[in-house]
Amino acid sequence: MFLLSPASCSGKRAQQLLAPRAEFELAVRVRDGGAPLGEVFSFCSALYFRGKLTYARHFAAPPDDGPGVLVITPNRGLVTPETRLAADDLRDFARVDIDPEDRRYTRPLAAAARELRARLPAPAQVVLLGSIATPKYVDLLVAELGRALLFPSEFVGRGDMSRGGMLLRAARAGTELEYASVEGAVRHGARAKRLDALPRFRPR
Repeated sequence: MFLLSPASCSGKRAQQLLAPRAEFELAVRVRDGGAPLGEVFSFCSALYFRGKLTYARHFAAPPDDGPGVLVITPNRGLVTPETRLAADDLRDFARVDIDPEDRRYTRPLAAAARELRARLPAPAQVVLLGSIATPKYVDLLVAELGRALLFPSEFVGRGDMSRGGMLLRAARAGTELEYASVEGAVRHGARAKRLDALPRFRPR
């Protein structure tokens, strides 16, 4: 199964979604009752989150009919990308930093990761689609999931947009990336070769 790092909920694109006079379709749905978290985060983070979500949905093979994809959130731990977010939910997310010193963030995430580990069978693998160079969530997840926590080894040395493009290409080709354990991994590496640009994503 896959864990996806969060999108920024306080940046310019999130503000566009919450603008009272925004008339594009996703903003109207968020304002009038909510839209799936995966769709909202894909708009806020553009290529990177869209790549993570597309790849994870393509390759997830969860045990016991559980969720194959979970998303890290600022104050609700791990939730499915189908969870609906309304404007007030997005504002709540924006008030909490993804900061290991903020217990509003770390307590629900640690509890969710602990619960996940308890219900997964021993051979299950949990793949983190996010940067392993940041302490924002990696240290906490390693503490709860240990050697079960993996990451795509080709992520090392790539920036967010490059990772997003790589994941979209892999999903389209049906070719899963190679994974390595986060625990004990080299978290920084030489800058990887730049990928060719993908067609621009246009929200509905």
